[in-house]
Amino acid sequence: MRIWIDLANSPHVALFEPVVRRLREEEHELLLTARDHAQTIELAQACWPDLLVIGGESPAGRVAKGLAVARRAEALRRLARREHPQVALSHGSYAQLVAARAVRVPSVTMMDYEYQPANHLSFRAARRVIVPGVFPEKALRRFGAAEKVVRYPGFKEELYLAGFRPDTGVLDRLELDSSQVIAVFRPPPEGALYHRMANERFDEIVASALANDNVQIVLLARTREQRDRYGSLSDRVRIPEHAVDGRSLVALADLTVGAGGTMNRESALLGTPTYTVFAGRLAAVDAELIRVGRLCDLREPGRVPHFEKKPAGQSGVETERAEPILDAILRALSSVA
Repeated sequence: MRIWIDLANSPHVALFEPVVRRLREEEHELLLTARDHAQTIELAQACWPDLLVIGGESPAGRVAKGLAVARRAEALRRLARREHPQVALSHGSYAQLVAARAVRVPSVTMMDYEYQPANHLSFRAARRVIVPGVFPEKALRRFGAAEKVVRYPGFKEELYLAGFRPDTGVLDRLELDSSQVIAVFRPPPEGALYHRMANERFDEIVASALANDNVQIVLLARTREQRDRYGSLSDRVRIPEHAVDGRSLVALADLTVGAGGTMNRESALLGTPTYTVFAGRLAAVDAELIRVGRLCDLREPGRVPHFEKKPAGQSGVETERAEPILDAILRALSSVA
């Protein structure tokens, strides 16, 4: 098959790396596109130099975002008419879904957040919708996807974390002192459709970390504004200039505090004490991690993380779920092509 994969955000690079590898092993022909958003291009081009860059950052505001999606969808539509893919695959790439529908290319989309408003568009446009086992059935019915769903066990992050071994050099490159507490902070996805509010709890916990002289903060900013805001707080806040190996960083860190989703789940699954202060409605996948004791909920005031060294050897991504997740993706692709 000629399969078109679109990367709309930086976490999608890691997610689709094992998918691309398997599809190429099976001698499928791939068309890879990505938008220039966050660290997506820097990470993706390191894996796939033949990647095509189409579209850029999302502007603020619903109307402006909608116009940006429409412009990118038109550019992708023209590409699809030239390249003739047989099936399209993404993790919630709304522009790709619109473009694929316009040229009658069947599409498959993945999603693990049931409160994303754009699911109303993407789930209806897709021929198959791939979700985790805990994704609520009620949400699938509301988004018109109950009859075309493919479920997988566990968490999508387990697909690419299985067998992962961290690169210890990431600490040296960031000039971190391993004798001190290393705390990774991931600020909120400000401006995203599913996150329209400020997050004062995140700022409170950053302040509590800075009150402890033994804590080094690595803050992985999403935007230039976040870089400027948090970088001015203290010289103990390190904000990398370029994309870093986030998986190795959270695996080697002593704790992670996140106001988003993917990095929290990566950290929790890798065995690092992980705290969520996500200000939006909590996803079922995150609620499940809290239920099994992998993720700690700090959204309510009055609680702070334990700023202490992590016990040596703490890790733990189960490998047996990776193949079923990959099989679910391949099964969905073959069912619509």
